[in-house]
Amino acid sequence: MIVSTLTVLAIAQVGSLFSADAWNNVTFTAGEVKNPSRNLPLSLALGTGVVIALYIACNFIYLGALPLWGSPDGASLAARGIQYAAEDRVGTATMTQMFGHAGGALMAIAIMLSSFGCANGLILAGARVYYAMAKDNLFFRSVARLHPVHKTPAVSLMVQMAWTCILCVSGSYGQLLDYIIFAVLVFYVLTIFGLFVLRRTHPEAERPYRAVGYPVLPVIYIVMALFIDIVLLRYKPQYTWPGLCIVLLGVPVYYLWKARPISD
Repeated sequence: MIVSTLTVLAIAQVGSLFSADAWNNVTFTAGEVKNPSRNLPLSLALGTGVVIALYIACNFIYLGALPLWGSPDGASLAARGIQYAAEDRVGTATMTQMFGHAGGALMAIAIMLSSFGCANGLILAGARVYYAMAKDNLFFRSVARLHPVHKTPAVSLMVQMAWTCILCVSGSYGQLLDYIIFAVLVFYVLTIFGLFVLRRTHPEAERPYRAVGYPVLPVIYIVMALFIDIVLLRYKPQYTWPGLCIVLLGVPVYYLWKARPISD
């Protein structure tokens, strides 16, 4: 019973994990931040703290405006409840219940503003990854070029755009979530596991950032993330195994590129 409940929770976490995944994108600009050892942890703590508080507050509003349980054949929003909200749009149902049709329009506007703001941050932060890879000779050198006028990684942005288009036509939105979250958790696990390796192999290395809760919190995170990935591999193999294959292809490509840098 416990295992089945945890399995359902793991599958249900895909959407929420995706919505919170950009929490660490501020670290992509660490090389351009003043006093990063202080400002980056502070930014992460404030950003994630505010978002978590808002998410919890929104759920209290949902529960206050609509009943948790409902009927799929309910004639009204209240009759359908949170359980059977149309197309799982609980926020829209809540706003409509509170403010009528104007509430639905307000929610649509809020979603658009949020989406555009999120896309702006993700696009600019994501391009920094390809740019940094190219600077380290781990990607095409042209990707490290900056725009002569705006001083932005323009080529990196174009590469990111091309890959995004490929992903968009490769499946539905829900399928892409499974692809992305599975791969993201793999890299998070590897990153945190690297913390243990570095503590063992380089005990005297300078550590400007504190690992709060080490080693308990990192171990808990690794176990939970691995559990979610295993569940996704088991119950959604058509979406997660391709993601795993793409991740594994990166290993030989990395060593080949490092051994013989490819120039444009």
